[in-house]
Amino acid sequence: MPLLHHQQIETFQRDGVVLLQGVFDDWIETLRVGVDSNIANPGPFARDYLDDGQAGRFFGDYCNWSRIREYRQFMFDSPAPAIAAQLMQSDQVRIFHEHVLVKEPGTNKITPWHHDQPYYCVDGRQVCSLWIPLDPVDIETCPQFIAGSQDWGRWFLPRKFSGIDYDHDDAQLESMPDIDANRDRYDIRSWSLKPGDAIAFHFLTIHGAPANLSNHRRRGFAARWLGDDTKYAERSGEISPPFPGLEARLQPGDPMIAKEFPLVFPRVANA
Repeated sequence: MPLLHHQQIETFQRDGVVLLQGVFDDWIETLRVGVDSNIANPGPFARDYLDDGQAGRFFGDYCNWSRIREYRQFMFDSPAPAIAAQLMQSDQVRIFHEHVLVKEPGTNKITPWHHDQPYYCVDGRQVCSLWIPLDPVDIETCPQFIAGSQDWGRWFLPRKFSGIDYDHDDAQLESMPDIDANRDRYDIRSWSLKPGDAIAFHFLTIHGAPANLSNHRRRGFAARWLGDDTKYAERSGEISPPFPGLEARLQPGDPMIAKEFPLVFPRVANA
């Protein structure tokens, strides 16, 4: 089992985001093959986020680990589940889903500020995403994270990547503040990244991403994980991913035990 330094775990717990350098060096070629396969054969949730006439390409897809061999290998056999267990301080880890976002060179499209948990059918604090660049990422192109925002005690309306808020009827949800107009008020973290690095972040950590005006691709593979305290949650509007039929098998407050979310840590024989 790989051991993270205690300072990395403490940073994740305190700030909701931490850079992990070189932890997936041995898995980059596998994930690149998987992403190429994914783009060539998109799943039912695939999206191209650019409007007609916009330059570049912004491709996204998720929930394909069960059909793309390389994704499944990573989700089950890489150090990722053990790393997530350490960061979340969880005895067990389940797959939530994987999410691929590809910004091709010259794509003048930002990813708006948001945090993920309001999109999801999940309540709980022991949650973690690992965002892994498959190409070198300059700091000008790197996703940006607001340290500490996972502990603000505020939930913001899910936002489509077009910049439009989802239609949710929940008094708990606020509109996202204008972060770009007040950047000096926030502790915004981003880095220059190499393939094999990973940014670990909490589902409630606010983040966004700049356009990709560089001359190389920005392929990002995000692996999302569930820990011991996670429960099934109903939301007041659209969720993403939708997990069709899950609502017939789980009740609000149930543990996230379903075929969509296999246990991957500790390792299960013959999984």
